[in-house]
Amino acid sequence: MKNFIAAIVGVALMVLATPARAYVVEITTSIELASVADKDQLRDAVESAIVDVLTNAIAFSPTVVTIKDARVVADRMYIFLVIADADGEKTLETIPAERRAPSDSESAREPSE
Repeated sequence: MKNFIAAIVGVALMVLATPARAYVVEITTSIELASVADKDQLRDAVESAIVDVLTNAIAFSPTVVTIKDARVVADRMYIFLVIADADGEKTLETIPAERRAPSDSESAREPSE
């Protein structure tokens, strides 16, 4: 009987508990480099692209916006962003830096014999 009551209480707690919501998004945007002549124009174009993502693609209020990487392919710059809210920021802090994915050069290495 005690096990049955404990099971009922456990199920009730699971039903009533609300999950913690932490938003963390990795998103890519790009800018055209043909119209960029100097560093100031590049900075303005990158800021404009980030504001556009925050305005049109993100449905939560971010507390952290980080440029993870940027790559130039042909005449475009691709900007990889990590965006998080306050709870997502705490989640990111708990992920150890050692658990990063291997870079392209590391995964392309052949195994030693």
